[in-house]
Amino acid sequence: MTIDFINDRGLVLLGCGKMGSAMLEGWLAQGLTPGAISVIDPKPSDWLHSLAPRGLRLNAALPAAPAVVLIAVKPQMMGAALPQVAGLAASALIVTVAAGTTIASYERVFGPQARIVRAMPNTPAAVGRGITAITANAAARDADLDLAELLLSAVGAVVRLDGEHQMDAVTAVSGSGPAYVFHLIEALAAAGEAEGLPPPLAMHLARATVTGAGELAHRAPETAAQLRVNVTSPGGTTAAALAVLMDDGTGLPPLMRRAVKAAADRSRELGQ
Repeated sequence: MTIDFINDRGLVLLGCGKMGSAMLEGWLAQGLTPGAISVIDPKPSDWLHSLAPRGLRLNAALPAAPAVVLIAVKPQMMGAALPQVAGLAASALIVTVAAGTTIASYERVFGPQARIVRAMPNTPAAVGRGITAITANAAARDADLDLAELLLSAVGAVVRLDGEHQMDAVTAVSGSGPAYVFHLIEALAAAGEAEGLPPPLAMHLARATVTGAGELAHRAPETAAQLRVNVTSPGGTTAAALAVLMDDGTGLPPLMRRAVKAAADRSRELGQ
């Protein structure tokens, strides 16, 4: 599957908030032409309006048989939004990035014969550094997963799951994970303040440290554990801090296990 295939048949984007806009920007950068894209959004941004003169179809008549319908609306809006594209499911691949909505929920609307790929991206997609996990229903073919991966790779890496049963854990780790990292920045800055740093300096140091360490983890061939060892001198300052953070009773590992479990449990509840 190639971008040309989508350019020929068209793509319908249902919902164009932050995630939809990030994906749309990535598709355009990959060579998808505005004239091949139809967007349905009740409150389109100025940026979307600016694409209309270039051919983007905004809240207009939809193509009869698009290659893909990508659903990027909030779960609470599904009831009103899905009927607008229900007639396209017979020919189009349905890709959804909506959190907490199961494949079975879409099959009840579109029918079990519809080809459906469920995806869980995360917010770093806004800067092209997201990671998205995908899984599909029984009707979807390998080529459908290839097409979904092509589209979603516009905003970052894509991984394929063994099945939908893994999606709640993915939601808890990578879907919600950026919030954990942002809170780490807050906590690290607050700890710096407690040791006497001015608040702006503490926050600047914390943000730069976390983003820099993340980029090093992204680029370096070593494991995260080895990277940790590399910066930890025996008996030094880092070792003293890690003795607190790595305590198996009160440190970061048990806390993170509880946090991820709470997120996964909530994801399961929302999917019922």
